[in-house]
Amino acid sequence: MSTIRPFAAIRYDTSRSRDLSRKLAPPYDILDQADKDRLLAGDPQNFVKIDLPFIPPKSAGPEAVYREARRQLDAWLADGTLVRDTTPAIYVYHQAYTHGGTHYLRKMFFARLRIEPFGEGSVFPHERTFGGPKEDRLALTRATQANLSPIFGLYEDAPNRVARRLEQALTPEPLATGTADGVENRLWAVTDAATIADVTQMMAPLPIYIADGHHRYGTAMLYRDWLREQHGGLPADHPAHFVLCVFCAMEDPGLLILPTHRVLPGVKLTPETLAADRAVQVQPLDVTGPTAARAALARLGPQAVGVWSAAGGRYFALRPADPDILRPLEPERSEPWRRLGLAFLHAYLLDRLVTPKVCGGQAPEIHYVKSDDGAVEEARQSGGSVFLLQPTTMEELRAVCKANDLMPQKSTYFYPKLASGLVVNPLTE
Repeated sequence: MSTIRPFAAIRYDTSRSRDLSRKLAPPYDILDQADKDRLLAGDPQNFVKIDLPFIPPKSAGPEAVYREARRQLDAWLADGTLVRDTTPAIYVYHQAYTHGGTHYLRKMFFARLRIEPFGEGSVFPHERTFGGPKEDRLALTRATQANLSPIFGLYEDAPNRVARRLEQALTPEPLATGTADGVENRLWAVTDAATIADVTQMMAPLPIYIADGHHRYGTAMLYRDWLREQHGGLPADHPAHFVLCVFCAMEDPGLLILPTHRVLPGVKLTPETLAADRAVQVQPLDVTGPTAARAALARLGPQAVGVWSAAGGRYFALRPADPDILRPLEPERSEPWRRLGLAFLHAYLLDRLVTPKVCGGQAPEIHYVKSDDGAVEEARQSGGSVFLLQPTTMEELRAVCKANDLMPQKSTYFYPKLASGLVVNPLTE
């Protein structure tokens, strides 16, 4: 059973202007010092000032930087830059954007989600993640006593019941708006008790799959456990039992998944070398660019993977001669997982072909690149190769999740990223 709750958010004061374009920031974990400096030069009250006190956030910084983040949060609350809502709400969140010439509207909402160990209730990771330290986020959570950034959770709702119910309670004008990186963000506060009760009830039987923010979810669990130790226990409905989450239906028309390509610096792959393995079919692609190459893969089936190599500078495609190639090799994995193009890439092409037969048994270095052009350019400059991937479909993700399996690492890039700074979830009573 998934337990969600409304909350009274801390947010920027929009009584005079709803436009938060200069206040919003991208997620902290994709920013560097130059990004932070640029955002603060645009507005000294940009949310990044609190959300990213130490760079890089891969390990904890000095205690003083987290105390300063708390001091800044308190100062903005004191001078009215930030306000604390008095009525608990579910905050409806829409993102309008254009990608590839098509306009999209992604409909979501903010609420608290009760945390629990993965797989022991209704909350599940959707893909394997790289291990990463949580000390920075834990130190920031302890100092601010708040979730500054949300996790991103997916739920199954083909009839779109939840979004339709929330839309019935929306005012004509949003509470806040803000355009960042070409994406228009809109926020409403829904305080109607009947609507909140209906949405809470509709969400209860639905599993939640973490699309983004696995480490933030883990940090929330660490903070809850730390606070419980400090106080000798916590009340059952204490805010620390919950984490700030943005919820989106898997079937939402605006939920776009983009691929993340794999660059192998210095590794030159040729069609002839790969074709020597009879389990692999090699097909030339008569295209002149990476985007066209990726589009051509769709005609070759969901397991097809594109390749460009500095050895020859040609595009070609790889796919298994037998779609069930991984069944005897990965018997412990689910059938939906074994049919993924990414599974074919990692479990066969990389592990059983490139590593032993091209790289002499040493696993190649892999760089993960989202841009089609950027991936090919990096392969060109490094004298290496790139595997160009088709985007994971929602049907593939749903099938793997329902089989209680995990997608391979970096399987999904949910676009666009959520904006930071729309709402803060206080973790105090």
